Amino acid sequence: MFSEIAGSLPPILADFMPGAPVQDRAAWQAVSNEMRSAVLRDAETALTRPWSVIRASDYREYSLTGNRSRFEALYFSRRRMLNDMVLAELLEGGGRFIDAIIDGVFLICEESGWQLPAHNAYERGGQRFALPDTEQPVIDLFAAETGALLATVAALLRERLDEVSPQVVMRIESEIRDRILSPYLGRHFWWMGNGAERMNNWTAWITQNVLLSAFSLKTDQGLRRRVVEKALSGLDAFIKDYAEDGACEEGVVYYRHAALCMAGAMAILDKVAPASMAPLWKAPKIRSMAEYILNMHVAGRRYFNFSDSAAIVEPCTVREYLFGKAVGSDVLAAFAARDRLSSEHKHLPEEWNLWYRVQELLVTPEILQEIGPAGDAFYPGIGLFVARDDRFALAVKGGNNGESHNHNDVGSLTLYKDGKPFLIDVGVETYTAKTFSPQRYDIWTMQSCFHNLPTFGEVGQADGADFAARAVHAEFTENQAQMSLDIASAYPAEARVRSYRRTVTLRRGSRVEVEDIHDGDLPATLSLMTCVEPIMDHGLRLEGLGRIDFEGAGEIEVEAIDIDDPRLRISWPPRIYRLRIPFAGTCLKLRIV
Repeated sequence: MFSEIAGSLPPILADFMPGAPVQDRAAWQAVSNEMRSAVLRDAETALTRPWSVIRASDYREYSLTGNRSRFEALYFSRRRMLNDMVLAELLEGGGRFIDAIIDGVFLICEESGWQLPAHNAYERGGQRFALPDTEQPVIDLFAAETGALLATVAALLRERLDEVSPQVVMRIESEIRDRILSPYLGRHFWWMGNGAERMNNWTAWITQNVLLSAFSLKTDQGLRRRVVEKALSGLDAFIKDYAEDGACEEGVVYYRHAALCMAGAMAILDKVAPASMAPLWKAPKIRSMAEYILNMHVAGRRYFNFSDSAAIVEPCTVREYLFGKAVGSDVLAAFAARDRLSSEHKHLPEEWNLWYRVQELLVTPEILQEIGPAGDAFYPGIGLFVARDDRFALAVKGGNNGESHNHNDVGSLTLYKDGKPFLIDVGVETYTAKTFSPQRYDIWTMQSCFHNLPTFGEVGQADGADFAARAVHAEFTENQAQMSLDIASAYPAEARVRSYRRTVTLRRGSRVEVEDIHDGDLPATLSLMTCVEPIMDHGLRLEGLGRIDFEGAGEIEVEAIDIDDPRLRISWPPRIYRLRIPFAGTCLKLRIV
């Protein structure tokens, strides 16, 4: 798909300017007063703060304890401080922040490795080395992000930096050449693609930032051509794992690092090889990939979540708006433009990618027509069903347990009523070494018994692509929407279950029905997850939401689960609940109103 254009590239590949350079005073003076004030306030605060000190022992902590958040706080604070001050200098243009910017640039250039400790490996799933090897740089997500950040600084502030010393930009160019461009062209990293091997967000995310590094700097034509050819091959490796329906199996959070980064890479390619992406922007598959986020949206900041995605997601930015415009999706562009208005921090102070922040200041989305709520959707590629009426928003996930960022959740359902969470997918805790280790499924949030799924004699689902839904059927009519699937194959042999047919029906304007029929040798118990304390009242009542009536249920147990993980607390209150509902026979029915 992408590689097909390699033979028609122009003889000269143009520069890419990631915004307006500092000398373009008209562009920067046009930034809104609201944005200007927010950026300058943050930058002035940053000037009073010391730069973080990163020691070898900080890097080694991950290999010793598995904790990744403490090192990452030190690492990302440098990049965010640098971003703040670069943006402020671009806005003012008077040199007030230049000395601090140069300090930040040199601190980052002097780091022994730009890759995170959690990613300090040369093979997929390979050994994580305790310290970086300065002779063999690893290109991970954040090494590539760092290269893109410094290249953006050089492109936008070159004139001012050269007034202090040409060594600043020369140092940036040297480090990016040694840490990013040379290893990118000189060795194979797993995320570049290898035949049928499945890729994930890494491929698009890194490819975008390598392109940003290569074309924001004054690189030679031979290097540029080799980078583009390899980038096109990488984007093919990425997009091959998407079905024509465009669904992101990694969830909405990773949509922004996957399809949206692919769009960023395409935007760069479109500038350096003018109109090269025109046929691809028109491709139905790429448009479907763009519009996926629309169908996952529930209300406000709430989205249907599965895998390692979260239920509450930051508002859209200019990036989603530009993706919608590029693929000709007025509905996505309108959604993104309006959603962006709900952001409390439109200047993106927590973002480490400087290009994204520059776009946020310089691009003013056109507020297009009002759009109604999203409708029904079915993504057969990952077995994802979404149905809605005026009150309910329902999602059922089929698929398999070998997907990227998988939870053992085949057949799980998520339900909102009036935009409020009714039956929930908890999501994922703060990442540690364990999250991406063979012990991943020891973590409670990854287990099917903490999703809206059954267990059989306490045996839950198993991980791997072979553990999948079967006989999936979805149907949408004016009066109802229904999905049925058999999830018995998602369980290991010791569950001793021969079939488990789940049928979920939204009767529009009325209720949701769930009918689970199983054939097996062990006692079946259905778990349901909610963030509202359940009240047993001839069924079950969730205050302020509605009720669930049961048919074929034994005595229900309620377990309170305290939530103290900071990542989960973004989406959920301090306490959530798990209902354990034993089957009285072979059929259990739920009626939700």
